[in-house]
Amino acid sequence: MMINKRLIGLVPESKKAIAMQVTVQWLAMICNIGLITASCYLLQELYYRNVTSDALFTLYLPVFIIAIFLRSIFMKLSVRSSFQASHIVKKRLRRMIMEKLIKLEGHYMNNSSTAQLVQLSTEGIEQLETYFGSYLPQFFFAMLAPVTLFVIIAPFSFKPALALLICVPLIPISIALVQTFAKKLLSKYWGQYTALGDSFLENLQGLTTLKIYQSDALRHEQMNEEAEKFRKITMKVLTMQLNSITIMDLVAYGGAALGILLALFEYRSGAISIFVCMAIILLSADFFLPMRTLGSYFHIAMNGMAASDKIFKLLDLEEPPIKTVQLDKGEKGIRIDHLTFDYDGKEILHDLSLNIKANTFMAIVGESGSGKSTLANCINGVLKTKEKMIYIQEKDITEIKASSLHQNIVTVSFDSYLFSGTVRDNLVLVNHDSDEKMIEVLKKVRLWDFLCEENGLDTVLQEGGNNLSGGQRQRLSLARALLHDGDIYIFDEATSNIDSESENEIMSLIGEMAHTKTILLITHRLANAVGADQIAVLKDGYLDALGTHEQCLKQSEQYAHLWQTQAALEGTI
Repeated sequence: MMINKRLIGLVPESKKAIAMQVTVQWLAMICNIGLITASCYLLQELYYRNVTSDALFTLYLPVFIIAIFLRSIFMKLSVRSSFQASHIVKKRLRRMIMEKLIKLEGHYMNNSSTAQLVQLSTEGIEQLETYFGSYLPQFFFAMLAPVTLFVIIAPFSFKPALALLICVPLIPISIALVQTFAKKLLSKYWGQYTALGDSFLENLQGLTTLKIYQSDALRHEQMNEEAEKFRKITMKVLTMQLNSITIMDLVAYGGAALGILLALFEYRSGAISIFVCMAIILLSADFFLPMRTLGSYFHIAMNGMAASDKIFKLLDLEEPPIKTVQLDKGEKGIRIDHLTFDYDGKEILHDLSLNIKANTFMAIVGESGSGKSTLANCINGVLKTKEKMIYIQEKDITEIKASSLHQNIVTVSFDSYLFSGTVRDNLVLVNHDSDEKMIEVLKKVRLWDFLCEENGLDTVLQEGGNNLSGGQRQRLSLARALLHDGDIYIFDEATSNIDSESENEIMSLIGEMAHTKTILLITHRLANAVGADQIAVLKDGYLDALGTHEQCLKQSEQYAHLWQTQAALEGTI
């Protein structure tokens, strides 16, 4: 009945809250039994005219008040225990997911999409909240309640009590019959749910591009098709739930009716009193209500179990070995030794070797798809490479701690993200220095004059910095990177899609940085590479040429062709 030991073992703190909830539910049931039996006995005494007004107010009324008061207290404690169990679960699982993602160092993207992770961390864990806060306590209470009622009723009337107890297991049997089908269906449901989330997030992020190319209508139709698939699988889940609920209702009401009939026959034969008969009639439903309530939680719990399978899949991902090597302070060169890298079996970089000396400026150029960005992501640790292929300070990158890499290598790309808030908020992310330090780097990237006309460091930015021009966004991204003060800077198409004035100013600053930093510039525009100490030309993942601009013109037909084509388009020849 869906008792996942591993899942419970992940959150052992919840056991105490679950045990507390079951206990107070049981005590509330005892109070309810006392209230019903007292009421039935009072009705019997009233029927035989054996009750005095004094007894009514001094005996029965206090019993009723005390039973109702205690039951309300226990029910309140049950709700509180449910909240504690679910709160513990949500906090613990979300922390575990976050810690796992940190340990994976970004490699989770090879197995899970961003939308899927968001859904697991929100909706998936919300479903598990119901599993721990409602389903598990109800499961144990549903086992305990019928046995308690049988023990109380059997001494007075054994046959009805036995019949009621025997009928109770028919509810979990009916649940078990649909469990296999439900598990497969809910697995499909979650698959379709995450697929729809992936499409929605991707289309939302690329909405501007879709509008520009007038493809938003096509994507709209595709989204409608996926939404329709999700609607159909959702309706199948609801149909399954309604059908199983109908079966459980038939079993519950049928079993209660059987117990009531047997009690009436017993009363008719004189085997039990009217008090016992009425008590059995009123308590017969309590045999089945706990199990019936468990059945109502069953499908939500199944959904949570489907989500837990995906959470376990994430938690079971192999983590990279613990790295202990730290980069030393000072100059940092990069040596690439026969680097080969592939995506899903397709080789992107082939036997690539480069030596980037400390405090020099190397440009990586080549046509689209030549492997430039892949190389950059191998160097900054975003992509996992094999051992003994990339060295920084002659230390194997596969052994260097991720925190040390992030501290020393700064990547500035064309789509560096700016957060909504203020300019200060975005700069404080990497450095908590004084305002003077922030203003200094903003002046260095020639953005401070513009900000002075606005609200200085308190200038408000929209999401993604959309209220700035492309050049201003790149300058602010560069200022943030400068505040980080790393020793190696990788500029991956950092001057793409900005005005020529901003591009020239950024390239001038990059040239200045090369005196004290190791600079790696990934660019499609060869004019920006001319001033580099060395240029590496990539072609289909191979190193096609290496040297100065003049040397590459002689060594590489591709480089010479690209140079002549771009120069002609820009009117420089």
